[in-house]
Amino acid sequence: MSDSDLMSIQEVAKYLKVTPQYARKLISEEKLKADRVGSQWVINKSDLSDYIKKYDVMIEPDDHERLDNEVPPIVALSFFSGAMGLDIGMSNGGIKALLACEFNKYCRMTIAKNEPEIALIGDINKYSSEEILKLAKVPEGRQVDVIFGGPPCQAFSTAGTRKAFNDDRGNVFLRYIQVVEEIHPKYVVIENVRGLLSAPYPYGEVEEPIKGGALCVIMDRLKAAGYTISFELYNAANFGAPQIRERVVMIGKLNGEKVPYLTPTNSDNEMFGLPKWNALRDALDGLDIKEHHSIEFPEKRLKFYRMLKEGQYWKDLPPEVQKEAMGKKLELGGGKTGFYRRLSFDKPSPTLVTNPTMPATDLCHPTEDRPLSVEEYSRIQGFPDDWHICGPILEQYRQIGNAVPIRLGEAIARTIIADMNGEPLPQYDGFSYSRYKNTSDITWQIWMNKALEKAKEKVKEAQNAKIYEQLSLFAEENEAQESAS
Repeated sequence: MSDSDLMSIQEVAKYLKVTPQYARKLISEEKLKADRVGSQWVINKSDLSDYIKKYDVMIEPDDHERLDNEVPPIVALSFFSGAMGLDIGMSNGGIKALLACEFNKYCRMTIAKNEPEIALIGDINKYSSEEILKLAKVPEGRQVDVIFGGPPCQAFSTAGTRKAFNDDRGNVFLRYIQVVEEIHPKYVVIENVRGLLSAPYPYGEVEEPIKGGALCVIMDRLKAAGYTISFELYNAANFGAPQIRERVVMIGKLNGEKVPYLTPTNSDNEMFGLPKWNALRDALDGLDIKEHHSIEFPEKRLKFYRMLKEGQYWKDLPPEVQKEAMGKKLELGGGKTGFYRRLSFDKPSPTLVTNPTMPATDLCHPTEDRPLSVEEYSRIQGFPDDWHICGPILEQYRQIGNAVPIRLGEAIARTIIADMNGEPLPQYDGFSYSRYKNTSDITWQIWMNKALEKAKEKVKEAQNAKIYEQLSLFAEENEAQESAS
C-alpha cells in the first residue's frame, strides 16, 4: 500500500461532501475503517469504496454537461426538477429533458442516481442561457421545443406568507421567465400551486399589492415575448392519479393560437362517460415489499388512531374523547378534516404533503397504525417502483410530497405533442377541472379585470381625498395670513 492510496479526514470529507466532524463520526461508529498514524486518522481508498458500496452512499453530484450526444426529435429542458415527477410524466408522454436544474442536494442525488446521463445544473441564477444550452448539448441553431418546470411554490402558497416576487424564491420565478425569454422555446410549461392565481403584487397603476398581481406580471412578460397562454387549475385525479391534488398548469405557445386545456381521462361525474377516479387501493395494489420505511406517530396520538377505522377522522372518536384528542384545536375554524385522518382504500388519497404526521394534514394508513410509508407515497404519486429517492427519510417524504403526479405530467406532454402535430384531443364541455371558480385563463382574467377596476377606483378616491386635504390646508393657511394682516 503506497501513500497515494491513503486519504486524510479532510480529503475524505471533501470527497463525500460532508464535514470533517461527520467523517470522524463515521469512523467512531465503525462504519468507515481508518488507521491511526501518529495523531492523525488515515483512510485507505479501498476502505472508502467499501463504505460507499455497503451503505449505498450517494454523494451530491457536481454540475455537469450531458453525457449523451444524441439529439432527440423533441428538445426539452427541465427546471426546478425536484425528484423528477414532472420529468417522468413528460418523458412517458414523449418529451424527455436533456438538462435538469435543481438546487436541493438530496434532489440532485435523486436525479444523478436515476438519470446519470442528463445534464445537471444547480442555481439557475449562476448560468447564462448560452451556458445552459451548451451544457445540454443543444446544437447551435437548433430551437428548443419545450421548457418546463415548477418554480418554487412557497412564495405563492396560500399556506405561506405570500411574498411573491419579494421572496428569493419568487425572484427565481422571474429568472425562469427570463430564461424562457432568452431561449425562446416553442412551448413553455409552468406548474404551480393554486396560490399563484391570487398571489398579491403591485401591478400597473395599483402601487399596493393586489391579489392576482403576480400572475399579471408573469403573463405580461410571456405575452411580450410572443407567447399565447392557456392555464387552468387541474385536479390530478381527473388524469388518473389516485390523489386529490390541485395544481395550476400554464402552457405558453410561441407565435400561435393558445394550447387547448388538458384532456381528462377520469372523472367522478358519470355524465362524461369517463372511468371513475382511481382510488388508494389501485395505487397500492401489488406493492409487495419486505419492509415499509416510514416515520412514526407519537404514542399520545397513536392511542386515538387505534380507536378509528378506515376512512374515519377525529369527529368519529367518541364525543367524550374528542376534546382530549383535539384540545384547543377544537376552537379552530373550518372542518378540520385533516386531524386524526385515516385514509380510505376506496377513495383517492388526499394531497400528499411533505410530512405525513403533521397534525392538521395527517395521512394515516387505512388499517395500520402508522403514517403512509415512503414506498406508498411513491406509488400514489406514480413513481416507478425502481425509482430511487435519496436522502434521509424526511427528505424522501419531502421530495415525493413536492413532486408533480406522473399522470398529470403525462397529460401535459400529450397535450403539447397533439398541438405540435395539429391533432386535437377530445374536449369535454362543462367539465369541472377542480372544485374552485375563476381558475382558467378566461374566467380568471374576467375576475382580475374587475379587481383591477375596483383597485383603480380606490386609488383615484385616495388621490382625490389627498388633493382635497391639500386644498383645505392651503385655504386654512390663506385665511390665517389674511387674519394676521
